[in-house]
This record gives sequence, C-alpha cells and structure tokens, in this order.
Amino acid sequence: MQRLLRTLLLIAALAVVTLAAATWQAHRYLHSPLVIPETGLEFEIAQGASLAGISQALAERGILEHPRLFRWYGRLSGQATEIHAGEYRIDAGTTPVSLLQKFVNGEVQLHSFTVIEGWTFQEMLQALHRHPDIQSTIVYEDWPAVLQQLGSGYDHPEGLFLPETYRFAKGATDLDLLRQAHGMLQAALQEEWQARAPELPLASPYEALILASIIEKETGRADERARIAGVFVRRLQKRMRLQTDPTVIYGVGDEYAGNLTRRHLRTDTEYNTYTRHGLPPTPIALPGRDAIHAALNPADGNELFFVATGTGDGSHRFSETKEQHDEAVREYLKRLRSGEPGE
Repeated sequence: MQRLLRTLLLIAALAVVTLAAATWQAHRYLHSPLVIPETGLEFEIAQGASLAGISQALAERGILEHPRLFRWYGRLSGQATEIHAGEYRIDAGTTPVSLLQKFVNGEVQLHSFTVIEGWTFQEMLQALHRHPDIQSTIVYEDWPAVLQQLGSGYDHPEGLFLPETYRFAKGATDLDLLRQAHGMLQAALQEEWQARAPELPLASPYEALILASIIEKETGRADERARIAGVFVRRLQKRMRLQTDPTVIYGVGDEYAGNLTRRHLRTDTEYNTYTRHGLPPTPIALPGRDAIHAALNPADGNELFFVATGTGDGSHRFSETKEQHDEAVREYLKRLRSGEPGE
C-alpha cells in the first residue's frame, strides 16, 4: 500500500513538473520574438476569418511555429473573437502575444491619399479612382446622391472637400474618403468663419468658400493670398466686377483649351465675373485652409487691381488705380512677347 502511495505521489509530482515545464515553455514561446525578416512583412486578415484560420495561415507563412498554442492563448485570454480584419504590418521583434494584441487593437496598415489645393471636384474624383487601394463606387454624375448621403446642405459639389492628406485602411471606398474630406472642410470653414475679420461683404460661410476658391486659383504664393483677398473684398464693397480669369475658365468648361480668348471673356455665363457683378454661384475649385483664412482675413490697403509679373515665380504686381494697372499689364505683355523669364 505504501509502495502504491509513493508511486502515485511520484506520478503526481512528475505531472506537476511536466505541467510547470510545459507552462514555462508556452510562456517563453508566447513572449519570444517570431521569425520575422528585418524589413518586416505584411499579412492580411479577411473579413470574418477565424482565429484557427489565421493561425494556420501564419504557420504556412512560416511566422508561427506553434499555431495551436497561439489559438489556445487567444481563446483562454478571451481575444479570439475580437480580431479585426485588414492589412497588417508585422515588424521584426514581434511576439505571439503582441501580434495577437495588434490584431485585437485593429492596428491595420494605413494608406494615404492627398487632395491637392485647386483641384476641381471632378479632378479629385478621378484621382480617387486612380488610387490602387481605394474602391470606386460612384461616378461624377452621381454627385447629387453623394451630397445627399453626406448630409450636405449644398446643391453643388464644387469646393466642398478640404485639400489634405487622408489616411485610410485597405478596402476604403471613394465615398469614405469624400466623407472624411467633406467633414474636414465643414469643420475648417466654420472655425475660420467664427474668427473672421469684421465688416466683410460676405453673407455666409459658403460665400467665403466661393471667394477662397478664386483666391486658390489666382495664386499659389502664401505671401500673396491675403493681399489678393484684399483686392477682391474691396472690389465687392465698391460694387466693382471681380474680373478674374479663373471664373471665366470654369464657366466655359471644356471650351477652354489652355488659351483664354476675348471671346471667352465676352461669353456670358453665370461664372463670368467680367460680365456679372458679385461672386459666382458656387466655388470653382477646392480651396485649402490657407485660402479660406485669407478670404476671411484680407490684407488692408487700397489696391484694386493685380496682374501676373511674368517673372516665372508666380508673383503679381498690385495697383491702386486703373492707370497703374494698365501700365503693369503692358509690362507683363511686353515680357511675354520678349520671352524674358524675369527682370
């Protein structure tokens, strides 16, 4: 009887030692770096994938040596059903525990898309459709339905999306990116409107957006935005026509082939600021936040005119009188005819 008892105790002791050793080995493996190249690697989890399937795929890639242990740990920790689908980057030094935590946290690899200042809505949509990681779900003609889905209170899509770099996970749609950009535009516009200069001839944030889009198309120079805004604001206050070429170009659409003619300037469209007073009915492009800020915080002064210098740096010459402006225009045309890049 005593011999049997000693045998049983020995077996129990061995079982405890074996379990302890196995537990230690499991703990060591779960907290040891996986075999990952120094450059890292990418791994994608499909929507609805189970932990068992994920473990097997990781094992087939040579990432997991013990997929069953990985599954057991996931189930015992209660994380097996909390994994998010998506693209993941696995870096060297990652352990099984930290890998599972990455999946649970949804730390998916993000892609980027940059909206350029001065793009039209159509140009933005074309760029979205060229991006390899964005799903195309709409076409340009869908814009009325798009505005409805975005909950926009406007009846035209131009200018309603903020130029910025947006980050997104694989599988995002063009509508997802438009929703982000529209929300950012609304927030930026309202913030700038609340901090606007007093006594502006702008009745609403939307009118500020229209003016900002014109400023965006007139100059890419940060040092000129507020100054150009000042010219336009003073012309509006004096009931002078804005006479800005970018609005004419937008109005004639496909008829413009890179050369603005007198016929274009005389063609009366709702966007022709040579034939009509005030602002055009909608923005003509996507203005950046700096252009919005300039429209709502114009520079002081008496200047009512500006024209390109033709020096190749994108600068303009500003004038207070028509006579000064006419002289500046003559100098600009002379420089163009001579082919001089600058003074």
